[in-house]
Amino acid sequence: QVQLVESGGGLVQPGGSLRLSCAASGSISSINTMAWYRRAPGKERGFFALITNSGNTHYADSVKGRFTISRDNAKNTVYLQMTKLKPEDTAVYYCNTYPPNVRSWGQGTQVTVSS
Repeated sequence: QVQLVESGGGLVQPGGSLRLSCAASGSISSINTMAWYRRAPGKERGFFALITNSGNTHYADSVKGRFTISRDNAKNTVYLQMTKLKPEDTAVYYCNTYPPNVRSWGQGTQVTVSS
């Protein structure tokens, strides 16, 4: 299984934007579906965005229209462009396959939305 390293998190004001990256230790071109997950304070980790190798995407209602998932198989990297951020987007963000491979979870990257 690939190992995944998320980056790009930080502190941002409400309404701001961030771009997260997820670098894989190996090729993701053979992995049909990659996804982003997040764990908000006091909540369980949950899925909110996925992308297939053909470029089809699916989003949870909570992020639809604000977040965009993309992938670059040549760079073995998955991206998450986040716009119009809200305080409720505060969480640790992770990428993984969909469904997730329990041995591929990385440490995640913290996103804090606060004024």
